[in-house]
Amino acid sequence: MGYQLVQIVTLLTVMAFGGALRKVIGECSSDDLEGLMAFKNGIQMDTSGRLAKWVGRNCCEWEGVVCDNATTRVTQILLPGLNEKDFVQTQMVGQLSPSMTLLTSLEILDLGGLVGLSGAIPQTIGLQMPKLQKLYLYGNNLTGPVPESIGDFPNLQELALHENRISGSIPSSLGSLRKLKRLLLYSNQISGTIPFSLGSLTNLVELDVHDNALMGHIPNSIGQMLSLEKLDLSSNMLSGSIPSSITNLTAISVLYFDTNYLEGTIPFPSRPGEMPSLSFLRLHNNHLSGNISPSFGYLVSLQRVSLSNNKLEGALPSSLGNLHSLTELYLSDNSFSGQIPKSIGQLSQLIMLNISNNLIQWPLPQEMSSLQNLQTLDLSFNPLNLSSIPPWLTSMSSLSRLYLAACGIKGQIPDSLQTTQSPIQELDLSGNLLSGPIPSWLGSFSQLYLLNLSSNSLELHIPDSLTNLPDLGVLDLHSNKLTGSITGVFNTAQQGTSGGSLTYIDLSDNNFSSGVEAIGVGEQLNIQHLNLSHNLLKGTLPGSLGRLNSIHSLDLSFNELASNLPEVLAKLTLLESLKLQSNHFSGNIPNGFLKLRKLKELDLSDNVLEGEIPKGKPLIDFPGSTYSGNKGLCGKPLSPCKL
Repeated sequence: MGYQLVQIVTLLTVMAFGGALRKVIGECSSDDLEGLMAFKNGIQMDTSGRLAKWVGRNCCEWEGVVCDNATTRVTQILLPGLNEKDFVQTQMVGQLSPSMTLLTSLEILDLGGLVGLSGAIPQTIGLQMPKLQKLYLYGNNLTGPVPESIGDFPNLQELALHENRISGSIPSSLGSLRKLKRLLLYSNQISGTIPFSLGSLTNLVELDVHDNALMGHIPNSIGQMLSLEKLDLSSNMLSGSIPSSITNLTAISVLYFDTNYLEGTIPFPSRPGEMPSLSFLRLHNNHLSGNISPSFGYLVSLQRVSLSNNKLEGALPSSLGNLHSLTELYLSDNSFSGQIPKSIGQLSQLIMLNISNNLIQWPLPQEMSSLQNLQTLDLSFNPLNLSSIPPWLTSMSSLSRLYLAACGIKGQIPDSLQTTQSPIQELDLSGNLLSGPIPSWLGSFSQLYLLNLSSNSLELHIPDSLTNLPDLGVLDLHSNKLTGSITGVFNTAQQGTSGGSLTYIDLSDNNFSSGVEAIGVGEQLNIQHLNLSHNLLKGTLPGSLGRLNSIHSLDLSFNELASNLPEVLAKLTLLESLKLQSNHFSGNIPNGFLKLRKLKELDLSDNVLEGEIPKGKPLIDFPGSTYSGNKGLCGKPLSPCKL
C-alpha cells in the first residue's frame, strides 16, 4: 500500500510539473503575442534573420524573447543590433509598432543599435508597461518627442534613447523616476531647457544629453544629484553661469560642459574634499571669464582638463603643481598672462600641455625639464620673445610634438635641437624670426611627420637630407627666402611607403626657380594639397602631374610657367581648387576640364589663353573674373565668341 502511494504521489508530481512545463513552452499570452507580431509586421528588413524564426504561438521559444516561468508572460525582448559575442552588426528597417505596449509585463526592452528602426516612441508607454526597468532604443532613426508618460515608470533604472532624431523637450516628468540610474539622450534634436525636476533623481549615476539643441541655464538643482558620476551637457546652446551647487557632487568623476555659451566665473571648490573624484573636466569653447582660482589645486584626482577657448585671464596658480594625476592640460586661446609657474615641474604624469594663444611671458621655468613623460608641448602664439629654443628641451626624453610658433625665436635654428633624446614627430617653428639655412641634420629626425618652418626668413635651398624622411606627411615652408630647386621635396615624397607619405606641401611665397618637372615623378600618389604659388618657377607642367590622383587643391599661381594647359589636369577628378592665374599659359582650355566635377574654386586669369571656354559645368558656373585678363578667351561667362 505504501509503495502504491509513493507511485501515485510521483505520478501526480510528474503531471503537475509536466503541466507547468507545457505552460512554459505552450502558447504565450494573447496580448504578448499580438504585441510581438505587431512589432514583427512593422519590420520590412531584418539582416539578423531573428524575426523570420518567430512563427507559431509559442513565443517564449522565440529568439530574443524571455518569459516568466510561472506566468509565461514576456518579461524581456533582447534584439540589439550589435551581437556582443562576435561583434557582428545587424540591422532592422521598419516602424516601431505602438502595439508594443500590449507587453504589460515587460521588464527589459532592448532594441538598441538596429540603425533603421523608425517611428515614434508610443505616447502611452509609461502607463501601459509598469514593470519596465530598462528601455534601450538608442542608435535608431526614431523621431517625435520623449513621451511625458515615461515619467510614470515606477521601476525604470536605465533609459537609453541616444543617437536618434528625437525632438521636442525633455519632459519634466522624468524627475519622478526615483530609481533611474542612467539617462542617455545624447545626439538627438532635443530643444528647450533642462528641467529643474531632474535634481530629484538622487540615484542617477549618469546623465548624458550632449549634442542636442538645449538652451537656457543649467538648473541649480543639478547639485542635488549626489550619486552622479558622469554629467555631460556638452555641444548644446546652454547659457548663463555654471551653478555653484556643482561642487556638491561628491561622486562626480566626469564633467563635460564644453561647447556651449556659458559665461561667468568657474565655481572651483572652496575647500579640500569637494568633488574628490573629479577626473575629467571639459569646459572649453564657452565664454567663461575670470581667473583660475588657487583652490583649483584641491581637485587632486584630475587627469584631463580642458579650459581652452574661453575668456579666462590672470596668472596660472602655483597650485597646479598639486594635480599629481594630471596627464593632459589644455589652456589655449585665453588671455592668461605672467609666467608658467615653476610648480608645473611636479606634474610627473603630464603627457600633453597646450598653453598656446595666450599672453604668457618669458622666462620658461627650467623645472619643465622634469616633465619626462611629456609628449606634446604647445606654447605657440605667446609673447615669450625667446632668444633661442631653451637647451633643456632636448633633455625631455618623451617629447615627440613641439609647437613653438610665433614665440619670438631669433637667429638660426639651434644645432642643440639635433641632440634631443626624444623621437620628434611634429615640429612647428613657424612665424618666428629665424634666419639662415634649413639645417641638414633635420634629415636625422627619422620619425618626423610634420615640419612647419613657414613665415620666417630662412634662406638658401632645401637640404637634400629631407629625402631621408620616409614618414614626412606635412611640409610647410611658405613665406621664407628659399631659392633653388623644388626637386628634393618630391624626392622626399618618393621615399615613403604606400605611394609616398607626403599629403600636404606648401612652398609658396619663396624664390624657387626650378624643379616643376619633378612633380608627379615616382610614386607620389597621396599628395592632397600642393601650393607652389608666388615663386619664380619656369618651364612647362609635366605630364606626370596627372598622376596626382589624390590631390584636392593645386595652386601654381604667380609664377612664370608657360606652354599650353596640359590635358592630364583633367585626370585630377578630386580637385576642388585649381589656381593657375598670373602665369604665361597659352592655347585653349582643354575640354577635359569638364570632367572636374568637384571643382569649387578655379582661377585662370591673367594668362594668354584663347578660344572658346568649353561649354558645360562646372566651367560655366564660375564668374567672369575666373577667366579675366586672357584677351583671346570668349564664351560663357565672358562675351560670346565671334563667328
